[in-house]
Amino acid sequence: MMELKTPAEIDAMAVTGRFVADVLTDLSGRARPGVNLLDLEQRARTMIAERGAVSCYWDYAPSFGDGPFRNVICLSVNDGVLHGLPHDHVLADGDVLTLDFAVTIDGWAADSALTVRIGEDDPTHPDARLIASTERALDAAIAAMTPGGRLGDVSAAIFEVARADGYRVNTEYGGHGIGRTMHEDPHVPNLGRAGRGPLLRPGMTLALEPWWSAGTERLARDPDGWTLRSADGSMTAHSEHTVAVTDDGPRVLTAREH
Repeated sequence: MMELKTPAEIDAMAVTGRFVADVLTDLSGRARPGVNLLDLEQRARTMIAERGAVSCYWDYAPSFGDGPFRNVICLSVNDGVLHGLPHDHVLADGDVLTLDFAVTIDGWAADSALTVRIGEDDPTHPDARLIASTERALDAAIAAMTPGGRLGDVSAAIFEVARADGYRVNTEYGGHGIGRTMHEDPHVPNLGRAGRGPLLRPGMTLALEPWWSAGTERLARDPDGWTLRSADGSMTAHSEHTVAVTDDGPRVLTAREH
């Protein structure tokens, strides 16, 4: 069941969202050649402790994972795209890194992700175009989060960008409701039909997360029991924001300063 949040509760989620955005900005800025993923994990732990936040990942034990997750951020490299388990990996030029982070503050959750290229700044590179595609899809999904629309409008907006850019979409993993916990109803697939699904009403809060790879839409699980990778080893990208439907339109609760 979807829980509609009051304006005050959305404001409270925005406090968490600002912290999530600050952490991702900090960590993505530190992600350079020669930096170990475990250093980024430790930095995230320090920031959480200093803020008095609570990790949504620590001790997380869903059916699709191998035991409780004992880290505070998901870090996925290259063909890894979801649930990346931080490990002893030193970033190198050309690596593609996805950072996915969620916490609660005062009982309210926010969730966001971004993908960056390490040591590279060529917007014409195929990996950069892949990342930009998921970012455009996220923008399109956010624009569809208007009162009176349908959840299918959001999914359709994501898929249209993927289709136009030539990428295939996996429907098993997508966005989700969010609020008092990280994962709430409804599931928000990255493929759908406009005009279908639940009505978008003020107070709905969703984590929208378009992701895809340069090749197959199929996934393979890493031997670590958590990390999901593209089944053909192709590069992947993932973009995510927590967004609220309001009377004035969509409100991005995890917006990062540029």
